[in-house]
Amino acid sequence: MSHSTEMVLFYTPEATARTSRLKGVFVRLGIRIRNISPEQMGETIGYLAGMDGFEPAEEKTEYPAPEEEILVMKNFTSRRIDELILAIRKAGLQKIELKAVVTPTNAQWPFYKLYEEIREE
Repeated sequence: MSHSTEMVLFYTPEATARTSRLKGVFVRLGIRIRNISPEQMGETIGYLAGMDGFEPAEEKTEYPAPEEEILVMKNFTSRRIDELILAIRKAGLQKIELKAVVTPTNAQWPFYKLYEEIREE
């Protein structure tokens, strides 16, 4: 599988210098970035990740905006996840606490539900 299909859904409560440096790490590793806004919390992971068969949510549910960064990785091998974590650490950036990998199950969930799930883990 080619790296070109790797993508991260990235949510941050506010854009900071750290955010730009994190995005720089993604870009250096050739990872596509999809910025997630608070308004998109009700969209499914599958839709946000551009997966086939997912449509925009018909009903716009209002969700509170999470206070933490969230990183959802699509099409990553475990080796690439390790590379990404290492690259973030090498860039002198604190690790992202809330992260997940897109699965067939969570692809059907609203982004906010995934956030709640990983926050509880």
